[in-house]
Amino acid sequence: MRVAFRHLLVPALVVGAAISLSASKPVFWQTATLNDFLKGDVENLSVDGHGRLVLGPATELIADTNAPFLWAAAVASDGVMYVGSGNEGKVLKIESGKTTTFFDTTELEVHALALAPDGTLYAATSPEGRIYKIDRTGKGAPFFDPEDKYIWSLALDSAGNLYAGTGEKGTVYKITPDGQGAPFYQTKATHVITLTFQKDGQLLAGTEAPGRLFRIDRAGKAFLLLDSTFQEIHAIRIDSQDNVYVAALSGRPGPAPGQPAGPPPGETSSSTGTREPIPTVTTEVTAIAVVDTSGGGANSSEAPSREERRGGRGAIYRIKPDGLWDVIWESGDDSPYDLVFDAQGTLIVGTGRGGKLFSLTGDPAAATLLMQAPAQQVTGFARDAKGGLYYATSNPGKIFKLSPQRAVEGTYTSLVRDAQTIADWGTLSWRASAPGGTKVEVFTRSGNTATPDDTWSTWAGPYAKSEGDEITSPNARYIQWKAVLSGKQATPVLTSVSAAYLQRNTRPKVTSLTVHPAGTVFQKPYPTGDPDIAGFDDQAPDRRILSASPNSGGASAGSGLGRRAYQRGLQTFVWRAEDDNDDELRYEILYRREGDTAWKTLKAGLTEAIFVWDTTSVPNGTYTVKVVASDQPSNTPGAALDGELESSAFDIDNAPPAITVTGSRAAAGRTTISFDVRDEFSSIQKVEYSLDAQRWLVVYPKDGIFDSRLEQFDLTLDTTVAARGLIIRAYDAKNNSATAAAPPVTR
Repeated sequence: MRVAFRHLLVPALVVGAAISLSASKPVFWQTATLNDFLKGDVENLSVDGHGRLVLGPATELIADTNAPFLWAAAVASDGVMYVGSGNEGKVLKIESGKTTTFFDTTELEVHALALAPDGTLYAATSPEGRIYKIDRTGKGAPFFDPEDKYIWSLALDSAGNLYAGTGEKGTVYKITPDGQGAPFYQTKATHVITLTFQKDGQLLAGTEAPGRLFRIDRAGKAFLLLDSTFQEIHAIRIDSQDNVYVAALSGRPGPAPGQPAGPPPGETSSSTGTREPIPTVTTEVTAIAVVDTSGGGANSSEAPSREERRGGRGAIYRIKPDGLWDVIWESGDDSPYDLVFDAQGTLIVGTGRGGKLFSLTGDPAAATLLMQAPAQQVTGFARDAKGGLYYATSNPGKIFKLSPQRAVEGTYTSLVRDAQTIADWGTLSWRASAPGGTKVEVFTRSGNTATPDDTWSTWAGPYAKSEGDEITSPNARYIQWKAVLSGKQATPVLTSVSAAYLQRNTRPKVTSLTVHPAGTVFQKPYPTGDPDIAGFDDQAPDRRILSASPNSGGASAGSGLGRRAYQRGLQTFVWRAEDDNDDELRYEILYRREGDTAWKTLKAGLTEAIFVWDTTSVPNGTYTVKVVASDQPSNTPGAALDGELESSAFDIDNAPPAITVTGSRAAAGRTTISFDVRDEFSSIQKVEYSLDAQRWLVVYPKDGIFDSRLEQFDLTLDTTVAARGLIIRAYDAKNNSATAAAPPVTR
């Protein structure tokens, strides 16, 4: 397939935008700028650089070829048009509104055509890289058959020599009238996409991978005119002042050699079936988390290509005769496929991803959306002997004639607006000027599917009051408007349309609730003076201040939290909440002890999603907390809604464990001291002993593991050592500690 048309696809319409206003405030959806209007679809309308919608040039359908792709078009002196198509590799003849097969090649694509003065037609094909010579009667035969897989472009010089741009070795061939060809210049690029002769006979060659423009003299000596930042130089045109205009674009990797042309892998077109699945990776966030810190792809040999920076974008370069160049137009949405000058010398750009035609005027150039074709791509232009301007499209493959006359009626259809929820529609207003004999009519429709279908309402309107008329379409999630402009002698001008709606309130959601380990607190992100504990504003001042502590950890993994620290007796809760209306939320946190049925309020009116509980104020036990989020600040009392989430159970234990020495026994100069460590609510976490207040040594329970609230120990020491005085210290899982002295051991 032709490298440039790797981008040809029928994209899915992506609609909807994030709404930043609350449910109680109306949303005003306004379309008033060039970028706004470019998001919709136009028929027989133009949008100028000031964002004004006017009647555009009339177009005439010349031929519906039934081919998915039309790659090249040429018009003979007698007005007969020849078109190269895919994916059947035919040369079509269009004469007097009738389309016939002029020549059928054995390849899949006819990517380039060249008409000789005597009426001979040359057709370049792919993917088996062959040039055919076809006479006026449609009889043809192979004329030049190089080893190259692709032949993308053709150009004839004044002496009748044919030049061919090929891939995958980026070679330009020179073929004499008798069919003898040889390499003329090796570009060191992957493909030579386009060829054009300057007035002085020098050849311009545009390449792909990388996107460069070469000027090659008659002897085959090349000079690099432009090394663009784009993947491909796709079209070249020269104006009357010898300025060179270049269409550059970036796309996606094409198919392997020998594969048919068409959309890139994984994309769809109107003729190539359904979209292949694209692998995705998703992550799931657990709604309730209890953090416990008590215990402490396929490889590719291919380098990424330059076009992976961004797909479906392009620019127009202008190169002056002295070699200086500038970018006169650039788009992040539309890929320029071909260029042409109209009768007034205005540059017209045919693009993809919507079949748009732009005109560029002035210096610096201002872009006008001239019109939009009923196809996905405008792939080529052609002129007849009388100056008539034609354009070819793909997805589907059609031929249109662009008239210098203005259309008498045109329609603009907006994008679909997603209100995020079922909405109450307000008023529709617009600003327009309509001279005598012209008019602007505006309509709306609504539905609950992202793409309008037969479940949507019919078009309501036309609305009568431009200053504001109530929208009569049914309340729904999605809305769309269209404007119909008409006028025979003049054109109306539409400059803006605004639609108001009020979102229905939706219930807020508490999506996660994290219970941090007992004693874990976080410094406020931006403290002044002594650091404060985040989420602990209303507690006693002596408990609120964090002091430097060896137990302080690093930065919190939680968003917006400061450094981690330890404060015994405190319990930190952090949660996340969301509201589809983006309403302001207030929080209430409640608690319940195991066995109780009623919830008790810990704190209400919270604005931050963090709370620290001083658990010394309640008995030890097993507890659950619940966070309730309310959107009342953004709604009237009758419309406000709540959302809530309960935590998993957690223990509160502020009492130290108990140490009981149960006995001792001596034998053979050694003494074994037996003792138990018991805790009412937490498992025993660590036990140590010290002799004469020296360093602490860990002692393990009889079963070898700290895993229960009662652990039994046998500590065996030399009797002389044990007599020095034994101190035992124990910790439970909540970091409560107790110390006890063992009875003296007699030697």
